[in-house]
Amino acid sequence: MKSFLQTEEWLRFQESVGQKVWRFDDGKIRANVIKLGLPLSKSMLYVPHGPEIDFENIKSGIKNELSSFINYLKNLARQEKSIFVKIEPSSDLVMELLYRRGFKRSSKQIQPYRTVVVDLGLPEEHLLGRMHQKTRYNINLSEKKGLSLEESDDVEEFWKLLKQTAKKDRFSTHTKEYYKKLVSFFREGELRVKLFFVKYKNKYIGGAIVMIHHNTAYYLHGAMDREYKNLMAPYFMHWEIIKFLKLITNNSQPIDCYDFWGVDVKKWPGVTRFKLGWGGELKELTGSFDLPVSRAWYLLYSIARKIF
Repeated sequence: MKSFLQTEEWLRFQESVGQKVWRFDDGKIRANVIKLGLPLSKSMLYVPHGPEIDFENIKSGIKNELSSFINYLKNLARQEKSIFVKIEPSSDLVMELLYRRGFKRSSKQIQPYRTVVVDLGLPEEHLLGRMHQKTRYNINLSEKKGLSLEESDDVEEFWKLLKQTAKKDRFSTHTKEYYKKLVSFFREGELRVKLFFVKYKNKYIGGAIVMIHHNTAYYLHGAMDREYKNLMAPYFMHWEIIKFLKLITNNSQPIDCYDFWGVDVKKWPGVTRFKLGWGGELKELTGSFDLPVSRAWYLLYSIARKIF
């Protein structure tokens, strides 16, 4: 199943928030391409969770098809004055093929390449049994605190919570307009976004933005009011979201996967412990790979990354 990052809807969304985008599709290889800015007015081209290759439909040989695709990327990069192309394939086979064609592994990832996926097809008691003991305990504790889960489109409230969380945890966010567009853009279609809140005494104290694509729901963004830390709201929120997702369908298809979207022990130790506690399967993608187009500028970029 293709990643939602490679859907045409996601590409149109990226365009709607101001990114320059392209769609390569010759019926055999498909790829969303997004132009991302770099310092000194430079840029790169980025292919998230792609390209996708239809191996069954390739008759003339994979070598020719890949050459055509790579030449397209190189010409586009030169046209846009981009110094390299970054890909983050979701397939090991695609990664191997492109690695042989000049792409080199990069230590700089844009999308997380490790994640935790919970199997929603299991009964609730089995899901609870797979969790870390502390996670189960905190869920039970949170259920006694008078919390409730609500679905809403109130991005202003989510933004207030997110600003608090970002300040406490020292991470950067998108703009408020980005989250507004994210929630409004995907109301119906192949991709759907839901905004959930945890409510306590008529106040929102936590929120989550969840993307639904085919049979999978992705936890993309979350925020919490730390003043209510003792209520264990994150545990309540995710458990209630999981139970909600188990009851609904997406285009008549059951939602049987809940993807926590990104774990990294070094970068986010606390968040990673929290996500691993839900007993899901740890999945790992291939990572990030770069194809230099302007070698001199790419060398300078690589050196600058190591220094700064």
